[in-house]
Amino acid sequence: MVIGKTRPYKTHLLMLPEIRGLIVSCQAPADSPLHDPVVIAAIAQAAANQGAVGVRIDTPYHVSAVRQKVKLPIIGLWKQQIPGYEVYITPRYEDAEAIASAGADIIAIDATLRQRPNGETVAGLIQRIHDELGKPVMADVDTIENAKSAAEAGADIVGTTLYGYTNETKHLSPPGFDLLAEMVEKLDIPVICEGGISSPKMAREALNLGAYAVVVGTAITGIDYLVKAYREGMGNG
Repeated sequence: MVIGKTRPYKTHLLMLPEIRGLIVSCQAPADSPLHDPVVIAAIAQAAANQGAVGVRIDTPYHVSAVRQKVKLPIIGLWKQQIPGYEVYITPRYEDAEAIASAGADIIAIDATLRQRPNGETVAGLIQRIHDELGKPVMADVDTIENAKSAAEAGADIVGTTLYGYTNETKHLSPPGFDLLAEMVEKLDIPVICEGGISSPKMAREALNLGAYAVVVGTAITGIDYLVKAYREGMGNG
């Protein structure tokens, strides 16, 4: 079975792990009992057992726990809320370094052009991750302009992750299929669809639009959110 569209991609000198297919985001809210390295690792194992091609994991502690249990490629990130800055997905080099040391194969970063801590730039951060950590970079973006900038800055993969989650796109609801299609058309690096995928049918639609891979999180692993939504939908909120 051919997954997505077959097309040539520009590749960085670094070897990009094989992640063409379903990637499961194994995360949980910080106040959830699921936000435990042992639990996250078990969820990642379950995803691997059922054929996921990769997992997306937050925090060095969870990456380390998952690395000990699964051999799948790990897209690692570290969500950091830093006062005065809107970027929160691996905003600084030191965050990327911690994720890499924990065992991540790919480092995901916020690649919007919003102000970053320590005066870092997207291009500078990508360069350091490549040169000093030897890891490919997944650029999480919200618009085609930021996607193009990330690709020009050397990102190895770009994802629709932040569509609907920035001031510029907060009036839009994921999945960003229009953005996905435009990114596939205009970029020559792999494009990942992430955000708002809530059914296998939607995941297939993303592949049909040319997505290299699809990341699914809440619809598979979001017990806290899903139970709350069911309860409220049943009138028991």
